[in-house]
Amino acid sequence: MATTEVIDPSTGEVFTTVPSLGLAETDAAIERARIAFGEWRRVSPGDRARLLRRFATVVEEHIEELARLEVRNAGHTIGNARWEAGNVRDVLNYYAGAPERLSGRQIPVAGGVDVTFHEPLGVVGIIVPWNFPMPIAGWGFAPALAAGNTVVLKPAELTPLTAIRLGELALEAGLPEHVFQVLPGKGSVVGQRFVTHPAVRKVCFTGSTEVGKSIMAGCADQVKRVTLELGGKSANIVFADADLDAAAAAAPGAVFDNAGQDCCARSRLLVQESVYDKFLALLEPAVRGFRVLDPADDSSEMGPLISSGQRAAVTSYLEGSDIAFRGTAPDANGWWFPPTVLLARSNADRHWREEIFGPVVSVLPFRDEEEAIRLANDTEYGLSGSLWTRDVGRALRVSRAVETGALSVNSNSSVRYWTPFGGMKQSGLGRELGPDALLSFTDVKNVFISTGD
Repeated sequence: MATTEVIDPSTGEVFTTVPSLGLAETDAAIERARIAFGEWRRVSPGDRARLLRRFATVVEEHIEELARLEVRNAGHTIGNARWEAGNVRDVLNYYAGAPERLSGRQIPVAGGVDVTFHEPLGVVGIIVPWNFPMPIAGWGFAPALAAGNTVVLKPAELTPLTAIRLGELALEAGLPEHVFQVLPGKGSVVGQRFVTHPAVRKVCFTGSTEVGKSIMAGCADQVKRVTLELGGKSANIVFADADLDAAAAAAPGAVFDNAGQDCCARSRLLVQESVYDKFLALLEPAVRGFRVLDPADDSSEMGPLISSGQRAAVTSYLEGSDIAFRGTAPDANGWWFPPTVLLARSNADRHWREEIFGPVVSVLPFRDEEEAIRLANDTEYGLSGSLWTRDVGRALRVSRAVETGALSVNSNSSVRYWTPFGGMKQSGLGRELGPDALLSFTDVKNVFISTGD
């Protein structure tokens, strides 16, 4: 079997290899999942819930191990990696409550009784990106399993290790064999087979908008369901009446977290022109003080980029741009890049419009509320964003007017596992997390029972 090298992005060195499945191995795994579905869907709701809770417990027992794997494989800081492993545990616990609450309805009709059931789809294929390998995997497999589906999961080629380990922990927790399988390999082989194989009834994909469009087009051939979480170019809007100290202190983390490799990164910073200079003066020390260190160091706030190719792509956005100021990064082997603030000349600048996927933020002034909304919405993306103001009325007006799926006021948070997450426009289709995500892994079946009236 072919193998793939796994590289530590903080050193640039290969430290292990993993299998890379071909078409035959992928088909065999999907067939095993199809057969296992027949038994898994019949597991009682209470027993399915207990197995998911046990899975969460086993993940809890291995949080440090999973976190250390992610530090080595993805370059995530140890603090972030612990949170990410804990998020898998939390999402499993959350959806462990779902099987016993997957209720249909009784609908009043003449001549009988009409009831609905939420039926599982079958085999669900989940394609996970390299930027958040653990949480995004859990956001897919936890509700899919809770609803009674079986899962085949393809991790990113660059970051397969934690997904492979989660597959092992699922078996250790007692999930039946072949109910949850992890299939490392190329997207053009494994991922594409999820799209074309008729036994896979839904595909969940997180990644670029370009690839997401091709997956959606491929799934259309079989009327296959999709959930897509795609690109982002989110705005961080700071009004003059905001707590400027708090907004400036929080802004670096909103875009430099995970080295900016985050679809939710607030990489467009809009600042009201009357406080523009003051805000930049507050932002500069926050950026220069952002700690870019060995990701295994507990005090590190940012690690390296994922690859040399990603570093080259991010670097290209600095050519001909106005650099306001930069932070620091280790002068060492690996794919390091310092936090960088660019001044946008207009909303036509390339670094303002395109998703950089690195630790680079573009700053642009705006005059008033109307212009802030216009500039925020002038993008093909609509995933996340923030606004800072003390005016509650403005907070509500702007929140409703900005075209994005998740927005925070006086905060930069995007994801809570108990609330919906997903994008508008070309940032995606469907919603993950929250109480309703489970239903996207089911079909509604209507049953009428005649009473002979």
